[in-house]
Amino acid sequence: MSQHPLGVSREVVLGIGGGIAAYKSCDLLRRLKDHGFLVSVIPTRSSLNFVGSATWEALSGRPVQTDLWNNVHEVPHISMAKKADAIVIAPATADLIARIACGRADDLLTNVVIASNAPIILVPAMHTEMWLNEATVANVEALRKRGVIVIDPAVGDLSSGDSGVGRYPETKEIIDVVENTFNRKADLIGKKVLVSAGGTREAIDPVRYIGNLSSGKQGIAVALDAAARGAIVTLVIANAPEISIEDVEVIHVVTAEQMLAALDANFDSADVVVMTAAVADVRPKLSASQKISKSDLTSIELLHNPDIIGTLASRKRHQVLIGFAAQTGADRLSKAHEKLVSKHLDFLYMNDVSNGAIFGSDETEGVIIGSSLEDLDIPMTSKATLARKLLTLAIDKLG
Repeated sequence: MSQHPLGVSREVVLGIGGGIAAYKSCDLLRRLKDHGFLVSVIPTRSSLNFVGSATWEALSGRPVQTDLWNNVHEVPHISMAKKADAIVIAPATADLIARIACGRADDLLTNVVIASNAPIILVPAMHTEMWLNEATVANVEALRKRGVIVIDPAVGDLSSGDSGVGRYPETKEIIDVVENTFNRKADLIGKKVLVSAGGTREAIDPVRYIGNLSSGKQGIAVALDAAARGAIVTLVIANAPEISIEDVEVIHVVTAEQMLAALDANFDSADVVVMTAAVADVRPKLSASQKISKSDLTSIELLHNPDIIGTLASRKRHQVLIGFAAQTGADRLSKAHEKLVSKHLDFLYMNDVSNGAIFGSDETEGVIIGSSLEDLDIPMTSKATLARKLLTLAIDKLG
């Protein structure tokens, strides 16, 4: 099951109008994905004369629906409208602009537009005479007054040997507008981010284990934000629901040793490593194959689990390494500083988990510390916001 938790905005509906410039949106789609967006394509029927559904499915990695009357029981125009964080229509033809300006909803794309509250970005592409026509000028003006973003077309060569205003804009210009709409940049393109999450469990017998209350939400938030910023992301998560996150490699593990093996296999190629997982410090020396009766459960001989952060840090070369410390007590901050130094971390986030605070919550509060950073207090905020702060620090460290 694909999950999209913590409100990280990445979903773009890409509408394709019926103009010759439709082929240029193939590159736009690829660049949107490079910048961390998840894209669903809705081509108009007329646009299929230029680029077919198979091409859009291959490039987006998602099924493409072209007809309002397919899969009616799923009410696709409503579900897609609710899911979209932005709608980009490129190319937007004179006819499509007119229909949107009039509020018509006579195909799947215009139904999604009129049902959505997401920002709408139109990328006009047409002959000069059509762009300068009084009706088109009035429609564009009306749409802009309603808050629709209409990118001015470029000047240059058009089809049929003509030249003038009306040319499909450069892909970079469109991407810049989309990123400004989302208020974020794809500043981790090409970088590899490795994240640990969740709480490891060590079996005592088939029904009992040594573990902790970690839910994995913070690590998921980091993985999602890294992917949204264009990174290649691997998430190693312990004992969380069987999730799969689009464009993120998710490795499910149970024990500390399994987590170390998965992280170790991906560490050397990583640029940023964020260790949010709560790892059980010890494990039973022997794990019973049968349930131990209550009367026999009097003592458990324990072994220390491997020091995952310490093991990885000993091989650290170019990586930016971020650790987490769940602490309690008056000396929690001094303990966090000791861990920062002893584990050779670049940054560490310390939170006070007294009385079970933070675990399982969508919010967090604590302190970010670093060798070249004054202690940064984080008041109660979402785990998604903390993820963005930590990754921004990592980017600055990467230079």
